[in-house]
Amino acid sequence: MKWILIALAGLAAVVALVAIIGATLPRNHVASRSLALRRSPEEIWPVIMQATAASDVPVDVVESDPPRRQVTRVKDTEKMFGGTWTITIAPTAAGATVKITEDGWVGNPIFRFVSRYVMGHHATMDGILKALAAEFGEEPVLSGE
Repeated sequence: MKWILIALAGLAAVVALVAIIGATLPRNHVASRSLALRRSPEEIWPVIMQATAASDVPVDVVESDPPRRQVTRVKDTEKMFGGTWTITIAPTAAGATVKITEDGWVGNPIFRFVSRYVMGHHATMDGILKALAAEFGEEPVLSGE
């Protein structure tokens, strides 16, 4: 019984430490990733729109200018996190560059810690861009901050 109490106390201490560190992190963040593809914006647009539409996060489309730009905002019904995603597709000599920029916030300090140090703010956009590259049979070389 004593070991169970020690384990529970240790777990509570870890959760408290995570919450304290999370509370010191900024609530807002900006993260972005880019991917160069050997495809035209017109070829890329429907594929990335389908990939982003498959997300479980409820969003409103704020701006849409196919095949160049789309801005979505997390619906107000989501209370733990929010913000916007801006997807731009810019033509290049070799094809196009796709860029996803997240201007977001995370409310709960524990989720803020997880978002920053465990998952990373780039996790979802990295997954979408890697799937996009795979769809076109290209190697995903991501850049960004």
